[in-house]
Amino acid sequence: MDRIWLKNYPAGVPHDVEADQYTSLTDLLQKAFQLHGNSPFSVCMNRWMSYRELDQLSTALGAFLQGQGLPQGSRIAIMLPNVPQFAVTMAAVLRAGYTCVNVNPLYTARELSHQLKDSGATAIVILENFAVTLQEVIEHTTIQHVILASIGDLLGPWYGRWVTFGVRHLAKLVHEFELPLTNGRTVSSFKKAISLGRSLSLKSTKQTMDDIAFLQYTGGTTGLSKGAILTHRNVVASILQAEAWFSPALADIGDLRKVNSIAALPLYHIFALTLCLLAIRQGSHVTLVPNPRDFDKFIEVLKQRPFHILPGVNTLFNALMQHPMFKTIDFSSLKLTQAGGMAASEGTARHWHAATGSAMIEGWGMSETCAIGTNNLVTQTHFSGNIGLPLPGIDIAIKDEAGNSLSLGSTGEICIRGPNVMTGYYQQFEETAKTFTSDGFMRTGDVGTMDEQGFTRIVDRKKDMNIVSGFNVFPNELENVISTCPGIVECAAVGIPDDMQGEAIKVFVVRNDPLLTEEMVTRFCQATLTGYKRPKYIEFREELPKTNVGKILRRELRAHA
Repeated sequence: MDRIWLKNYPAGVPHDVEADQYTSLTDLLQKAFQLHGNSPFSVCMNRWMSYRELDQLSTALGAFLQGQGLPQGSRIAIMLPNVPQFAVTMAAVLRAGYTCVNVNPLYTARELSHQLKDSGATAIVILENFAVTLQEVIEHTTIQHVILASIGDLLGPWYGRWVTFGVRHLAKLVHEFELPLTNGRTVSSFKKAISLGRSLSLKSTKQTMDDIAFLQYTGGTTGLSKGAILTHRNVVASILQAEAWFSPALADIGDLRKVNSIAALPLYHIFALTLCLLAIRQGSHVTLVPNPRDFDKFIEVLKQRPFHILPGVNTLFNALMQHPMFKTIDFSSLKLTQAGGMAASEGTARHWHAATGSAMIEGWGMSETCAIGTNNLVTQTHFSGNIGLPLPGIDIAIKDEAGNSLSLGSTGEICIRGPNVMTGYYQQFEETAKTFTSDGFMRTGDVGTMDEQGFTRIVDRKKDMNIVSGFNVFPNELENVISTCPGIVECAAVGIPDDMQGEAIKVFVVRNDPLLTEEMVTRFCQATLTGYKRPKYIEFREELPKTNVGKILRRELRAHA
């Protein structure tokens, strides 16, 4: 197909990437460890870990896992927040020849049970804070080996013990649990697994770029989640694509090992995970934020040292700006504010740029595409309202229901093809077949349009479209406009049944101006939205329901309405 967007690529950004420069994702990791051994990899609660330590710890843990007799390709669940144990475990699983199954630590028992059973995971590395949830379901899963991590395991012998004691006995965040040792099941502490693994040798395994690196579960907010099969090639390609696209923003730093990326979004989420792997390839370091909801501590972390990359979702940036200490942060070193995971709003973007001097660069991707898809130019200084251009090696097409590509400017389903796109859903053959078109594009479920310059704009998700008096109304458009109303922090629009119109629009609003009234919002909408798009109902709320990643849960608001 004609890649019309290439003419707008910044100078020096390649049109394609060469993933086969590596034999596997494991090959990329091991070369990075050798190259950057003396450099810092991560800092968490002011305790640093070098690449050499990451190499040694993951070697030991990988050897321990192999020592449990798990065959190559076994699925290992990782149920950890943003603590040093996450990267150690991820690298260990891959280097031992296994597949990572990332698990949201805040899952309910029902959600955890489904993911463990669906993936067929036979081992899990889990923070003890969440073991009580595992206790509820473990007998109904294939889990045979449990490795229990404590919060302070890798924070030093004295400080780490103090942190663990505080979490257990002062904050009381570890509830009593008992994991049954039936049918040969083993339970080991993380520190013991590392200790035992040091006396073993990590056996090299033959891995190819077509082997499964991650089962990344997605779609849980609309039903049972599905495991997106991400191969070693998929993940390596996404790392190289992100590196190529971000390079203009980081060019003046010179030595990329100086780059500090803030990891506040959860590493089990594909957005943060891909950026963490990018940091490993470049030898830069990440600042781990275990609990970004604690904004007092989060802001203290941001004040401690210069940072250069700040990924986030729209709600995270909003919440930061509302904090009374936000203005004490030094943003002079910030080179890239990368927005993703949900639509960025013009109001948030405008306020962020005014407050920090850094433009919010909106991108778009999915778990199924390793978080990579399209991105705005990292050198832009304004909010565009679109999701940018396809990244190197990626094709975007706007298609109709039959899979036919539509002309430029037409509205249809955004479809994507590239080396970063999953091979399918794990053991979901019918779902996989429905997801791909005959010419190899993956249907995303996003409705959008592409202009003559190759920039794509999302209209909305198919399932979120509302029909008001016969007209299509898309919540993203309404939220983007209404968010610019003075006094509004964030908002969410949903359609509700209406006898006269079929559906009517209700908007839930979070305000930071107590004097803002429904009448004032209504007048703003009358001035900015055509008649059928204007909300019929407005409800003020203290906060909006969100997923753990920060996406607003429209379905909960719709059910309430």
